[in-house]
Amino acid sequence: MRIILRTLSGLLLFGASGFAVSAATLFAIPVLPVERYIETDADTGATLTYLSSNPANDQNLYFHERSWTADGAVVLFVSDRPEGGLMGYLTATGELLPLGHALGGISGATAAIAGCGFYGIRGNDVIEVTLTISPAEPGTSDSYTVEASVRVLTTLPDATHSTSLNENCAGSLLSIGREGGDSGTTPVIYTINIASGALTEVCRATNSVLSGIQHVQWSHTDPNILSYAGEKPRLMVVDIRDGHPKAVYREWAEELVTHESWWVRDQIIFCGGTHPKPTENSHVKVLDLNTGIVRVVGAGAWWADGSSEAISRYNWWHADGSDDGRWIVADNWYGDIALFEGKTTRPRLLTGNHRTYGKGSHPHVGFDRAGKSVVFTSHRRGNADVCIATIPETWQQENPS
Repeated sequence: MRIILRTLSGLLLFGASGFAVSAATLFAIPVLPVERYIETDADTGATLTYLSSNPANDQNLYFHERSWTADGAVVLFVSDRPEGGLMGYLTATGELLPLGHALGGISGATAAIAGCGFYGIRGNDVIEVTLTISPAEPGTSDSYTVEASVRVLTTLPDATHSTSLNENCAGSLLSIGREGGDSGTTPVIYTINIASGALTEVCRATNSVLSGIQHVQWSHTDPNILSYAGEKPRLMVVDIRDGHPKAVYREWAEELVTHESWWVRDQIIFCGGTHPKPTENSHVKVLDLNTGIVRVVGAGAWWADGSSEAISRYNWWHADGSDDGRWIVADNWYGDIALFEGKTTRPRLLTGNHRTYGKGSHPHVGFDRAGKSVVFTSHRRGNADVCIATIPETWQQENPS
């Protein structure tokens, strides 16, 4: 049941640009029982924490979105359980929060760069949600009470395709890609000013992928630089100050370039290789935008008579980097999760066999804020569960920043 506690003001707030930002409305968020299961990976020693054990399909946020709130108190994920949608996991206790159900349905979420909160899309409204987590009253069954303060930043034009929200490194702007409806047939990248609610069109992505613009995300070091996934060339970057997209890597006609994410020092991580589908090879690569140099961090493999099923065991599909530059993590079609040292590229298997080839969701592995854990979707326990793998402390000591 959705409970609205109170509205802080009956007025709309107007930024300098004249765009309306709603006053905050407070909601009580129910706290659900613990479902987590913890085990040690027998092969690697990594601690595996499964956030849920519900038979529903539970998945982490997309790998280049922020799943952890900045204070580490909540991990966001999505669930198709009847009262699911966007969910939260309280790291202190393992209790769960039905955020989407309590707030009226939320898509496209990403955790905020600071504080304990996140951004999401409710209908066509872009909302900012700040969570307040307090100890529960003595004698109650819950460990904590949770209150959500919700502020509507702006209303988006109608669209048939939309990306998730993403926040720049300065904490001043959100980005989103929209296509169809009022946004038109050519995908549009917009920014939203978090303080004023101002909605600004950055560019029309004329070479974007056909199923709607994808992977719109900010540089982790430059608050004015966005990237998105083009059709060919794939790796596209735009400076919001001039709005002119440019290709930063021009692949060959049959070259695989996929699943990019930003890393430290103006670097973009991506996966790919030069043998085409269906028996593609796919390395983990890093492109330095300052020099144009691409290096292989995690090597894939290919052999002439190999089947797609066999070759996929040795190739990578999604990759993300820790914000301290120490690690890159990657997954494959079998649910193997590997770490690569940022400086030396030395590999370590963190955990394996979380997916059966050809079945189930991909892991979509992504890092936490501290570079100590990764989150992904696991099928190891029979259905899709969100799992956090904690990097062993001895590995951290052996790979200093």
